[in-house]
Amino acid sequence: MHQALYRKYRPRSFDDVCGEEHITSVLRYEAKMAKFSHAYLFCGPRGTGKTTCAKILAKALNCESPENGNPCGKCFACTSIDNGTATDVLEMDAASNNGVEYIRDIRDEVTYTPAALNRRVYIIDEVHMLSVSAFNALLKTLEEPPEHVVFILATTELHKLPATIISRCQRFDFRRIKTDVIASRLLQIAEWENIALTPDAAKIIAKQSQGGMRDAISLFELCASGGYDVTAERASDILGLTGTELLYKTAVAVARSDARAIFNIIQTVSASSKDIAVYWSELTEFWRDMLVCKFLGDDEKVSYLDLTEPELRVLNDAARRFTKETLSWHFELLDNALREMTRLPQTKRITAELTLTKMSDASLNSGTDALLARIAALEEKISLIESSPVPIAVPASPADLPVSKAPVASAALDATVRETAETAPEAEASVPQKAADELLPVPDLGDVIERIGMQNPMCSGFLAECDCFTTPDRMKVIIRTGGDFAKTVLTRDSSMQSLRAALHACGISGVGAEVIVEVGAVQKKRPPMDELTDI
Repeated sequence: MHQALYRKYRPRSFDDVCGEEHITSVLRYEAKMAKFSHAYLFCGPRGTGKTTCAKILAKALNCESPENGNPCGKCFACTSIDNGTATDVLEMDAASNNGVEYIRDIRDEVTYTPAALNRRVYIIDEVHMLSVSAFNALLKTLEEPPEHVVFILATTELHKLPATIISRCQRFDFRRIKTDVIASRLLQIAEWENIALTPDAAKIIAKQSQGGMRDAISLFELCASGGYDVTAERASDILGLTGTELLYKTAVAVARSDARAIFNIIQTVSASSKDIAVYWSELTEFWRDMLVCKFLGDDEKVSYLDLTEPELRVLNDAARRFTKETLSWHFELLDNALREMTRLPQTKRITAELTLTKMSDASLNSGTDALLARIAALEEKISLIESSPVPIAVPASPADLPVSKAPVASAALDATVRETAETAPEAEASVPQKAADELLPVPDLGDVIERIGMQNPMCSGFLAECDCFTTPDRMKVIIRTGGDFAKTVLTRDSSMQSLRAALHACGISGVGAEVIVEVGAVQKKRPPMDELTDI
């Protein structure tokens, strides 16, 4: 008989529980020292191990030969609890048995000693579903139960429990399990089951489980059904996910105000098996991740957003196309559209098209957030104009130079120059002529790319593939690109104007610096733009 994977690989000891070490360490210590409480309260999101830990604790309370606080899993008490045949361990679902009569039966039973085990354990799941009368009937027994009785209460909604119940229990808060921990567990189960599972697919499934191990294992079993290898594409298709590539294309279309691309994207989503509401939820999360990119550094993004390296590259490229004010305004539109889709499901496509069109053109909106976004865009353009270098007039020939009206001063200056040349020949020799032409690499062009991105997206895209060098005096900047087409784009008048202004504003070039674009070997620090969506 087939057994679901989440049941087959349910932890049998505290050491097997993943991601809840702050709880299992305390329970293991209590079991090792035989210092148990009379009532426990396990609260937290679904699928994080509350009922599992309750059963392990019930075994630890009755185990005949515990091993360092863990139940042995071999004695009569452990095997009978695992098989569900232990009459002294009663598990009750309060969602379906929430009447006061059930609690009264428990209150009458606790006076009797256990039939076969050391302690009688009552596990009440979803305890917040009990009625007010049932809570009142449980209260006194919960406060002072007999020595041979232990209560373990589990709930996903702690706020619905009376304070009098909470205060009489030893409380443990279960947390959502980290994505990396879930992905590692899935890869381990896949190895035991001889199922091909890629790390990227494991991470996708782990993220969709929202911190619940049980949900993650169930989703993994769903993706593996039919004998297929579980790849990232397979997982995205089975779970109905949009994929980062389509979200990135949506962001680019909105940034470029490309209405045709927006309508094509919605058509693609609508024609596929994916629900537009699911696509919209993922798009909202993508916008949130872009806003996070605006505030955190590269190292912080990796740990906070929990993304793969290709996903982070795509996200950074999308985020540089928007200002913080624009992203904040977009959030309001996305949230309103999601509520509208929930209220009127038959208008999902229309709502998505209208909202993305409004997001792509702030002039279509008269709200305060839209005005702030437009002001931020204007400020960005003004800063580029203000930082644009002022052209310096260079005389065509020495004859064009003004005639000096101070010959005495000029003669004194010549004498000083001759004296300096005669008394310090070593100093002149110590400064080689080519020092001024020495090229220093510019390690990061991120600020320049972000400044140009809103005004000239194509220029910023090709600039991301280039190497940049400058002289020590910052009066000469060389941009080295890998192809002739990129050079053509970067040397356009509009591109050169944006480049000069952004380089000067970021402190890379000085006033009136010469900017040269050349074709040569490039040490690429980032993948080309056409590879950003290859994830």
